Amino acid sequence: MTMKILQRQIKIRRRILVETRSPSAPAIQTFSHRPYHKLPVTHQPSSSWKDLQVGDIERPTWNDEWKRLGLGAKLVDDMPFPSNLFFVQLGFGADQHGEKSNATKACVRAVRNAIEFNSIPGVIQHIPGGRHAMLIHVKLGVPKGATVDRLQVAKVFPYGRLLPIQVEVGGLEFHSGRVVEELGDDDDVGICCVACVSIGYNDDDDESKQTSHKTFSTKDGY
Repeated sequence: MTMKILQRQIKIRRRILVETRSPSAPAIQTFSHRPYHKLPVTHQPSSSWKDLQVGDIERPTWNDEWKRLGLGAKLVDDMPFPSNLFFVQLGFGADQHGEKSNATKACVRAVRNAIEFNSIPGVIQHIPGGRHAMLIHVKLGVPKGATVDRLQVAKVFPYGRLLPIQVEVGGLEFHSGRVVEELGDDDDVGICCVACVSIGYNDDDDESKQTSHKTFSTKDGY
């Protein structure tokens, strides 16, 4: 096939596309990219559930059925981190619609993504007191300026002792190219959050009262 023949075929295809395009087709509405939210950083690691003024709520639950069954993690102001790590899970959550200054929905999805695809039967044997006594530490990465309702995130956990949730700057904002005003969108900005959920326990001896976990290296034979 010569170059002239190839060029002629390309012109014919272009003409067909132009002729078959419907003149009555609605125009696509475009939205200019607005700058990302520049809000002050309001999320800092919480040292205590009492700081969040959760009142007399000791065991938040996901729904009425959980409440009837006695499910729900217990809120505890214990050590900042389990000194003996047993399992570390990572999750991702996104929210494309609604108020972008509130990352709660994306954080709930990130935590659920981290914990809902795992089975950890070893908790019964390896953590003193089993699943009800295991410590849960949650670290969330959210876009700068976004707030998180930690109590709503706490409702995701069916059992265990939940330490104060730590929230730091992370995640990202992105343009989805879609604005749904019925869902509360002012622009096409969506947010992504990441979650690190660690479970473990602390020893009863005083020497274990530290603020970090034990780390093991393969070079030491572990």
